[in-house]
Amino acid sequence: MPVSLINSLSVRCRIRHLASAGLLLGLSGCGLFGGGKPAPAPKLASPETLYNNGIDALRTQRYTLAAAEFEVLQQNYPYSGYIANAQLMEGYAYYLKGKYPEAVQQLNRFIGLHPTSADAAYAYYLRALCFYEQIADVKRDQQGTVEAMDALEEVITRFPQSQYARDAQLKIDLCRDHLAGKEMLVGRYYQQERNYEAAINRYQRVVQDFQTTNHVPEALERMVEVYLDLGLTDQARKSGIVLGYNYPGSKWYRYAYSDLKRYKLLSNNFPIPGKVITAQTQPAPTTQPPTATGTAPAPSALDIKAAPVQPVKKQRIEPQVDQAPVLR
Repeated sequence: MPVSLINSLSVRCRIRHLASAGLLLGLSGCGLFGGGKPAPAPKLASPETLYNNGIDALRTQRYTLAAAEFEVLQQNYPYSGYIANAQLMEGYAYYLKGKYPEAVQQLNRFIGLHPTSADAAYAYYLRALCFYEQIADVKRDQQGTVEAMDALEEVITRFPQSQYARDAQLKIDLCRDHLAGKEMLVGRYYQQERNYEAAINRYQRVVQDFQTTNHVPEALERMVEVYLDLGLTDQARKSGIVLGYNYPGSKWYRYAYSDLKRYKLLSNNFPIPGKVITAQTQPAPTTQPPTATGTAPAPSALDIKAAPVQPVKKQRIEPQVDQAPVLR
């Protein structure tokens, strides 16, 4: 390579090196000689401001922002009087956003730190709703339904006189109806596959364990079908009688009545389908009439007005001294 070309390349490299060094020196010189002051760190808002900002975000349905405001408050003011409400409201914001696992985690945190709070019943109820609204279709695994029932029953057990106990009981009934629907789905599958023993077990469980659901009439009618297919006429007649006296107006009794008539298994003990049975002629019922309707629970979102989300006034909040624990 010619010497002149080598020298030219060397000069270029040195120029680049010096330019880079000069740029770095100029940048560092600004700080050394006071040419520019670092930007001051933004001032952190007060606990009251953070809490009220979170409340405003909730009211305008900016749930992610609300949760963030409450979280910043907790991280920077751990001994503030707003901490308990911020923890609860962060869980509420996650619930409204549909982030149920995050809501449950936050509500568990609140319950663990404030078990005797005046808002403990609300926290337990809101946590139960997080499980309830994750209930899967009857075609899928129902572990979530069981968890929802357990959480709802805990609300009733711990706070039987609270305003949330009644709604929790209604939702438990819907959960039980949902579980019964799952049993019926599996039972019908076994019946179609002619696995009659497994089908009978599912139908019997509905009749015995879910007596207050609206699946009981169909379960009894399906038992009549299976027993007739197996030639077990006595069991078929017994199931038909139980169905007739408890649900005489049900379409399922009409189906069972027709089947038993075709097999010439009817007797005077069987009521006429659709006929009202008087107290004098009706024996003691074997099952309870259903009180729940539908096979899938309908989630109901909480109204923000029902939650303790009132803004605070500009005054110092003292930690509340609650009454004796209500935990059992």
